[in-house]
Amino acid sequence: MSKPTIESLLDTDMYKLTMHAAVVKNFPEAKIIYKYTNRSPQMTFNEEAVEWLKKEINLLGNLKFTTEEIDYLKEAIPYLPDEYLTFLASGQLSIIPCEQIEVSTEPADQKGGLHINLKVHGLWKDTILYEIPLLSLISEAYFKFVDTDWSYDNQVENAYQKACTLIEHNISFSEFGSRRRRSKEAHDLVMQGIMQAVKEKGVEGRKCFAGTSNVLFAKKYGVKPIGTVAHEWMMGIASITGDYVHANQNAMEFWVQTFGKENAGLALTDTFGTEDFLKSFKPPYSDFYVGVRQDSGDPEEYTKKISHHYMDVLKLPAFSKIICYSDSLNPQKAIDYAQTAHKYGLKATFGIGTNFTNDFQTSTDPSRNSEPLNIVIKLLEVNGNHAIKISDNLGKNMGDPETVRQVKEQLGYVERTWKGDNEAHRWTS
Repeated sequence: MSKPTIESLLDTDMYKLTMHAAVVKNFPEAKIIYKYTNRSPQMTFNEEAVEWLKKEINLLGNLKFTTEEIDYLKEAIPYLPDEYLTFLASGQLSIIPCEQIEVSTEPADQKGGLHINLKVHGLWKDTILYEIPLLSLISEAYFKFVDTDWSYDNQVENAYQKACTLIEHNISFSEFGSRRRRSKEAHDLVMQGIMQAVKEKGVEGRKCFAGTSNVLFAKKYGVKPIGTVAHEWMMGIASITGDYVHANQNAMEFWVQTFGKENAGLALTDTFGTEDFLKSFKPPYSDFYVGVRQDSGDPEEYTKKISHHYMDVLKLPAFSKIICYSDSLNPQKAIDYAQTAHKYGLKATFGIGTNFTNDFQTSTDPSRNSEPLNIVIKLLEVNGNHAIKISDNLGKNMGDPETVRQVKEQLGYVERTWKGDNEAHRWTS
């Protein structure tokens, strides 16, 4: 039998591990349901892809954190609580896919295409690590069995050229491509290309490349694992408490209590709309967090809003805080947004994901893109309560529609659209 695609629990984004630590410490008994959503529903699956996916999911049950991996986490992410590392070492983590993951299909069209339905249920502390492996496996299944009109040719060179462009423009960037990578092999090739550019560019290369969100590749290539928090943390706490007015503040407070104020990192602002987040983003939290991450909505409008909050409301000096852009980026967008950030007095950094790890052309017509999937796995329920995400994009709203409506009304949320909010064709619009 061939070896599994996911060979280590480190093959995930760093923020899953920090959130896992926060869950283990603060909500060890919380029960959840996650739901998979394909935001590009025109891209359907076939039987071969689904069967391969089911086999790979079952193989996740063989994974454990090794002593070497735990020692690496202790060194690479030194603020992880000792009790979390002890939990990992104790073998208490229960990863049992056959009991925790439900996969089914339904017909999508007259041509035999299939939609995948996937849910995860169990204790939050046992299931939180599934998201990134599942998403990467779903993407790999699609491009292994459905869209096969592509090749790995020039992937190292393409990543190298992108990294060179970013470094030459003095852009601080990280690789964020685990979730929607074309395959694990593609991800590795991309890292090879980036590291080649970083090495050739010397001091400037090392200064610009902050690291990768993927902990396994950070370990392999000797770079820093990068990440702070995902929407899941705010969604989960709001669902547990039922308090959406104070959800952002509660989430920040739990985070700081878990990792220390000096390790707060970047604040993710858009779970229930950035305008609501900023109501709570005042001292001491605005002092603890080094900056914010932009993940939805119009980047320039967002930058203006954050700049106004930091400099006009909080009276902080220009360039004292960071803005991290992470929504559907490519090198040119990063260059453009860096100028925007500078214009408004913010230091910019960029998390570039899918454009690194799933940027392919068709083999039969190299002028045509082989489009990535836009797929997510989000909390659906915690302890039987609906979990929702509103974001700054209408297309990224998630969860029970009535709960979404009620929370929008409660928070005074205002609907907005912008020219880049096409979720079905996220990287070609």
